[in-house]
Amino acid sequence: MDTIFIREMRADAWIGIYEWEKLKPQTLDFNLDIGLDTHQAGASDNITHTVDYGKVVERIRADLKDQHFKLLEALAEHIAKVVLHDFKAVWIKVSVAKIAHMRGVKQVGVTITRERS
Repeated sequence: MDTIFIREMRADAWIGIYEWEKLKPQTLDFNLDIGLDTHQAGASDNITHTVDYGKVVERIRADLKDQHFKLLEALAEHIAKVVLHDFKAVWIKVSVAKIAHMRGVKQVGVTITRERS
C-alpha cells in the first residue's frame, strides 16, 4: 500500500463550541496521509489512476466555507468520509489542529485513522 500525503495545509474554518469561537473563522492546520495502490499511476503516468491531491485540498476548503463544526473530531470524520468515498482512498489518516488556541500551546488537535468499508 502506498501513501499520498498533504502536509501543513492551512485553511479557515467555522469551528468551536464557545461563543467567542463562533464570531470568526479559525485557521486550522491539516495533515493527511491517503492510502491507496499507486502502481497503475506509476506505470501509466496518468492522474486519473491516483488521488489528485489538488482536488482534495480544493474540496476540503470548499466544504469548510459551507459548514460549521463544533468539534475537531467531527471535522476530521467529515474529511475522512469525503476522501474515502469521493476520492476512492483505501484508508486515510487525518490530523486537524487549532493554532495558538491556548496560551503557551502551539497547537491542539486530533488525529484519526479510517478505512473504507
